[in-house]
Parts: sequence; structure tokens; C-alpha cells
Amino acid sequence: MQTELHTGIDLAVELIQQETLPALLKTATAQLRKTFGLTRCWALELDLSGRTLHCDELPEQAEFDCNDFSHPFSHILQTGRARELSRAASYRLDHSGFQALFEASERPRSFWIEPLTGADGRMLGMLVLCRDESDWEGITAQPLFGGLRQLLAHQWVSQLQSRDQIWQRRLLKRSLDNLHDTETVRRHCERLSRTLVGNSVAMTQLRTQVVRAAGSMLSVLVQGETGCGKDVVARGIHELSDRADGPLVVVNCAAIPDTLLESELFGHTKGAFSGAYQSKDGLLAQADGGTLFLDEIGDMPMALQSKLLRVLESRQFRPLGARDERRSDFRLVAATHQPLQQRIEAGNFRRDLFYRLGQFPLRVTSLRERPEDLESLSRHFIHLYTEREGTGPLGISSHALHRLAGYDFPGNVRELRNIIELACLQTPAGDDIQPEVLRLEDPFGEPDLLGPTAVVEPKPMPGVPGSKDIRDLKSASQAFEAAVIRERLQQYGGNRAQAAESLGLPKRTLAHKCLKYRVNEL
Repeated sequence: MQTELHTGIDLAVELIQQETLPALLKTATAQLRKTFGLTRCWALELDLSGRTLHCDELPEQAEFDCNDFSHPFSHILQTGRARELSRAASYRLDHSGFQALFEASERPRSFWIEPLTGADGRMLGMLVLCRDESDWEGITAQPLFGGLRQLLAHQWVSQLQSRDQIWQRRLLKRSLDNLHDTETVRRHCERLSRTLVGNSVAMTQLRTQVVRAAGSMLSVLVQGETGCGKDVVARGIHELSDRADGPLVVVNCAAIPDTLLESELFGHTKGAFSGAYQSKDGLLAQADGGTLFLDEIGDMPMALQSKLLRVLESRQFRPLGARDERRSDFRLVAATHQPLQQRIEAGNFRRDLFYRLGQFPLRVTSLRERPEDLESLSRHFIHLYTEREGTGPLGISSHALHRLAGYDFPGNVRELRNIIELACLQTPAGDDIQPEVLRLEDPFGEPDLLGPTAVVEPKPMPGVPGSKDIRDLKSASQAFEAAVIRERLQQYGGNRAQAAESLGLPKRTLAHKCLKYRVNEL
């Protein structure tokens, strides 16, 4: 009796020391097997749904559906009473899971199946005891067996409660994290709305995507028509990212001639080529720790595309004339108005570079696809004008907005800004912009000052000297050329492709002249 008491205490202490349910069940079955001389012992756990019994120590197929009466466990769960099962009876059971248990138990002559419930009546699972003798009362009637079974059920419930608490804490933490993430996205979207203006569904979704993109290190490809605000998207990604304190290096691939673009990107050493009188860091090096924005990436020459692809894969590059490679840790954002898929099919853009650039693709919709943003954008540009000039209109009238809504805006948001700023100039301070001062273009590209009494008076081109003041014909012709380009860009809302076509120039030539004469798009 004394020996049995010590044994029971030792077994109880060992059960209480287990910290997880799998460890508890494994220890309990090992104790029962050793203490009562069983061939095998299994603990089947009822899952949270109450529909399946399973045991981690059995083969995967040994799972038991509680509604399947082709195995004995469903009957025992239904009655709640223990029962003995002989080998002869087991042969008549064709359930694959029970047959797997039978084989894993070394084909015993007898089973004792004991359901286990908690103090509250909750079904926990069952014990399956295996041996060749069929006299189970000699074991189940022992106080030691009853005590172990009761302690096992108590510890089982404790482990389930602990697991539920852990799960609830994790669920609460996940919910709080989601709330924090949602609040962070909301605050960032609100911040973005000051520059990416508009309440349309398209703009709301775009702001959310920009926030998501800023939180990752994926390369971002921004696509959209000229003038729709791709540069604003790129700046938003940079300012909301972890690299906001680093530089934002902007490269306009269309504005830099092919012969200079590689040197501008990679830099060069002294004497690398004619005119390289000193070493110069390229834009890749300057973007280290920040963001590299490649605008108009669709205009990049094919030869340079392959070199850029290697840089994106390794973040290493070699300046022109250098022997050693350098490394730059930058985040890439690229933008284009060109249909890159068509350029790929035409052999003008590398497919592998397209996929490397577009890890996180963003599309900025044109202004004509979101006319509901016209009012908020107009008021935004009026506010910017008033801040810059110190005075300006109070707002814009509903009639003027109605007139704007009937226009197609081929130059998108950039064109709208030009129209609003010109209207601000012609509107008395404190008044609202009226439709007669909105200068739009007709379908043939000729400017039209809307309104029955509006008149456009010819003005001399700014920056061009009068004929009496000309002393240097070459300088005067360059000034005239720059003025024509500037006026044509304003006419087309900054759309260089349309301006170049109207002047009979290749787009790259126009870009070179803009750079040479320092002509801004706006």
C-alpha cells in the first residue's frame, strides 16, 4: 500500500510538471503503459469543433470522424461509457484509421476504450489501452488507475484553458495590430491627400496603394498618361517610406541625351572620356540610402536597360573608366506614360527589366476618368497660387466648374493647373473664377478664351527682344526658339510628345533643347 502511494505521488508530480497538452498526453500514456503492463496506450484528443478525434503519435490516416460509426469511438462518445473490444470484433471493423491503430498497437487481443470528460462534463477525448489479457477490471478498478485518470482529465482541462488564453491573447494582439495598421494607413492616406488630391474612388484606392508600396522595399512602376501626377506618386512613396530622411534622386530618362545618360547614372572617373576633367559621382551613388526615381523609363536606350537590370539585381555598378565596382543601397521607383507591353513586343524594351521594375505596379488614372476630382483639384491649385503670390481668387464658381467638366483635358492634371493659374491671374483678388477666364483648347489645338465677350490680345513673347533691341542675331534666335518651345509646352499642358509633334521635332530633340535652354514644362 505504501509502495502504491509513493508510485501514485511520483506519477502525479510528473503529470503536473508537463507544460503542454501534447507533452501531458505523451507522459500519461507512457505512465499507464509502464504502471499497468500494457502493450500500448493511446490518448485520442477531441478537436475544438467536437467533430474529429486524433492522436499525434498515430499515422496521419488515423483520424476519426465522430459521426462515422464504422469505428467504435463514435458509439463510445455517444454513450459516454467505457467498453472492452476484442480482437475478433476489431477484425469486423473496416475503418482504415482504426486498422492503422490496430497495427500500430501490435495487434493486441483486447482493447479498453475509456472516455475522458472534464469536471464540467466537457468531452476531452479518450484513452485506448491495449494488451492481450481481457480482464480489464483488475486495472480499471484500482484506485491508482482512477486517480491517474482523474488527474489527467484535470490537467487536460487546465492545458486547454491555458491554450485558449494564449490563443485569445494572440487574437487580441492581432486585432490591435490590425487596428494600428489601419490607423497608420488612414493617417498616411490623409497626409497624401494634400498632394494626391481627389475624393474619387480611383484616387482613394491609389493613395492606399501608395501607402502599401511605401511600406515595402519592392520596386514600384508607376504608369499613366503624361501630366497625371506620376512624379507626385513617386515623391509620396519616398516621403512615407523608411528612407524619407535619405535623398530622392530624380532622373528624367527622356530629357538626357543617350550619350550622357549612362555617365549621369553611373558616374565617371577623371579622363574616362573626352571632357571628363574630374571624377563625378553618378545619380546611382547619390541615391544611396534613399530613393531613385527613373521618370520616363520607357525612353531608356536598350543598351542601358541591360546594365540597369544588373544594377537592380546586385545593387552594384561600375562608374565609367573605373576598375572597381561600387555599391548603392537605393529603393527604385520608375514611371512611364508609354505602353511598355507594346514596346516589349516591338523589341524596344526588355521584358525581364519590365518584370523587375513592376514588382509593385501602380496606375494613375487620367483626369477625364475621374471628373468628380475637378473641384477639389481646382481649389487646391487656387490655394497653391494664393500662397505663392500672396493674393488670389477666393474660389471657383459652379458655372466655371461646369465648363471645366465639359473639357477632355488631354494634358491631365498638369493642364488643369495651367488653366487655373492663368484664370487666377485674370480674376480679381477675393472673387471666384468665372467661366469667361478659363482658357481651354479646341479640338484643333487653337486656344479659345471662353465667354461671349472674351478677347485674346496678342502679346510679345516673354524673353524675346524687340527687333530694335537685337544686337546678337544668334542669341535672339535662341531666345525666340526657347520662347516658342515654352509657349507650345504650355499650350499642350506640358505634354512633350504633342509639343514635339506640333513643331515637327523628334521628342528627344525637344527634350535636349528644353535642357539646353532651361525650359520648364510648367
